[in-house]
Amino acid sequence: MLVLNCSTKLLMLENMLKSHFPESLKVYGAVMNINRGNPFRKEVVLDSWPDFKAVITRRQKEAETDNLDHYTNAYAVFYKDVRAYRGLLEECDVINWDQVFQIQGLQSELFEVSKAIASPKQVDVKLTSFKAIMFLLMPLPSRTSTSQRLTYLSVADADLLNHTWSRGGNEQCQRYITNLISCFPSVCVRDDKGKPISWSITDQFATMCHGYTVSEHRRKGYSQLMYLTLARKLQSRGFPAQGNVLDNNVAAINLLRSVHAEFLPCRFHRLILTPAAFSGQVHL
Repeated sequence: MLVLNCSTKLLMLENMLKSHFPESLKVYGAVMNINRGNPFRKEVVLDSWPDFKAVITRRQKEAETDNLDHYTNAYAVFYKDVRAYRGLLEECDVINWDQVFQIQGLQSELFEVSKAIASPKQVDVKLTSFKAIMFLLMPLPSRTSTSQRLTYLSVADADLLNHTWSRGGNEQCQRYITNLISCFPSVCVRDDKGKPISWSITDQFATMCHGYTVSEHRRKGYSQLMYLTLARKLQSRGFPAQGNVLDNNVAAINLLRSVHAEFLPCRFHRLILTPAAFSGQVHL
């Protein structure tokens, strides 16, 4: 195991990961954020350098605060050789197996290998798989009313986002969303009273997420406006505009197709790993 701390080498890694798109996108997004101030206090672990075969981004150990916070306790994975990824999992200091956490990646063996190492440790693994997408630049649709204001989210909006997110409604999620809003690009439309009615945010892996429009304002083009505006904002900063969508979210899939989003050949896999000691305490 090697922790990559050198700023020059981290920039080299960022460029090297580009040649492995789309499978490296999650790690690439995390490394880009590390190289631009590291607001989420991440670090990079590799099997070797410079000819690495597996790379994991993780939370800095001194930054870990809540063993139930799988939103923040998150790892991104990319490997050229799945055996090297397994080898990193088997090392004692790479993963904190004593907390609830998630692993994200875009490679098909991720679940099987992670589960094989986790099960003997009495760690449960739950997999959710998504279609992975990237956005191309398209003309912005015109807004339908001058009373709505296109802007960005503030931390004061975190409670609203926490209670409208299907994965939210808990203390850990609210803290996580607050940090995302503070650290990364977001976009929203506010009504004439200043309340958000449609929004999208960016996560710690530079992925667009939690796109949402309140029910009474749907079918007005706001979701399309959010997708394309946030995609532009990310691309203007040099980030790829990536996202994920569940297979059964037909409305979102149709919308993404209408704006010519590219559906990637690989799938996005999110694993949530829960030690037996925390069973029944976790909001998934």
